[in-house]
Amino acid sequence: RQQKWKSLVSTQAKMPPCDFVPEKYKSYPYERMQKIREQNISPALRMYYKKPLLLHQGHMQWLFDYEGRRYLDLFAGIVTVSVGHCHPKVTMATQKQLARLWHTTNIYMHPSIQEYAEKLTSLLPDPLKVVYLTNSGSEANDLAMFMARLYTRNFDIICFRGAYHGCSPYTLGLTSVGLYKHGVANGFGCSTTMLPDVFRGPWGGSHCRDSPVQTVRKCSCSEGACHANDQYIEQFKDTLNTSVPKTIAGFIAEPIQGVNGAVQYPRNFLKEAFRLVRERGGVCISDEVQTGFGRTGSHFWGFQTYDVVPDIVTLAKGIGNGFPMAAVVTTKEIASSLAQNLHFNTFGGSPLACVVGAAVLDAIEEDGLQKNSEDVGTYMLLKLAKLRDEFKIVGDVRGKGLMIGVEMVTDKDSRHPLPAEEMNQIWEDCKDMGVLIGRGGLYSQTFRIKPPMCITKKDVDFAVEVFHSALQRHAERAD
Repeated sequence: RQQKWKSLVSTQAKMPPCDFVPEKYKSYPYERMQKIREQNISPALRMYYKKPLLLHQGHMQWLFDYEGRRYLDLFAGIVTVSVGHCHPKVTMATQKQLARLWHTTNIYMHPSIQEYAEKLTSLLPDPLKVVYLTNSGSEANDLAMFMARLYTRNFDIICFRGAYHGCSPYTLGLTSVGLYKHGVANGFGCSTTMLPDVFRGPWGGSHCRDSPVQTVRKCSCSEGACHANDQYIEQFKDTLNTSVPKTIAGFIAEPIQGVNGAVQYPRNFLKEAFRLVRERGGVCISDEVQTGFGRTGSHFWGFQTYDVVPDIVTLAKGIGNGFPMAAVVTTKEIASSLAQNLHFNTFGGSPLACVVGAAVLDAIEEDGLQKNSEDVGTYMLLKLAKLRDEFKIVGDVRGKGLMIGVEMVTDKDSRHPLPAEEMNQIWEDCKDMGVLIGRGGLYSQTFRIKPPMCITKKDVDFAVEVFHSALQRHAERAD
């Protein structure tokens, strides 16, 4: 069936082979699914594409729709499928635990929570050795905010503009992307600071960021100096001196911004920012919801690329390969502040979640996925950089490992975002040729490429060829 399917968009790219054969789809027809969606599912849950995909099955880096068509998944359920769809090791461990014990809550011990806590914290540096397990990234960041305030006895928390840290009423104050803001009170005690974006921001050059691909902006810095970093640190100091009290609860940052399109900061920014925050009595929180578990390639955690150790780390998404789980990892002292009164989570750290989490860690190690992220991610970044050189609308290619952003512009000099209708058409063309990619950025102008970490260089060759075809079609339409 796959071979008979004809693409609406022609391309010379040949999809890599896959031995997996999906089961035959047996649920409701597409039209009925659409009708149920319209009538019974919240309209807030928006879908991608003009004709939304009806997906049926997944296998590693591949997804299959109800008609049996195969897609290369370069978005991984929004950076959530870390080791591969239905990874055999994770699936088998889950099935065994399903037959043994699903749920007890934390009023009792069960083997898997202790085993998982030891395994997870062994991967983090001292003194980050105490874990509180939750169910989602929003919940983890919510708890991290709460703990920072309890521990410091201060209230104000600083975050970057362009940050995404969740949609709960509490974390919405830290999320600084206008599309997620609703007309209700939020953000009390949360102050935003300038995003040190070396492509779109006022300062930036060709040596600023920790990426195989730098910006095309000129850089006149002397050896060992970074003018952009110095300027952005001055802006951070300005926030500290004008927008918050003399003592603060903390500062939260993603090592690489996810929803905003894989935005990276100057290499030394976080190190200096952490020092300034701690001088004010605050704690430093690293949101590793998207960057954690080897995705950046060179290190297991995103914060390690900046040579810093945060006081609190939040984890989610790839932690469970699609299973709903998350975690807050911190020091014994900070963790103790939460124990002064009762704080309870019914489902966090369930037997099932802990077994899934442990199997994911095993799969990352046994399959060499951190190294694969580095090798395949660097290979892809360099191939995409060639497209930036070829097409005027490809403004920036950035990222580390398999956390990649391709920012689209009207032209490289102005850096004006490519209009939505043009972005949409490129995006739709890629989907029609069998490649699924994400979108992000304040103007939805950045393609987000964050696939399962098991993808191969042959997959990359196919994906980049497809993207090239979509860009060529855009150029033809412009003519």
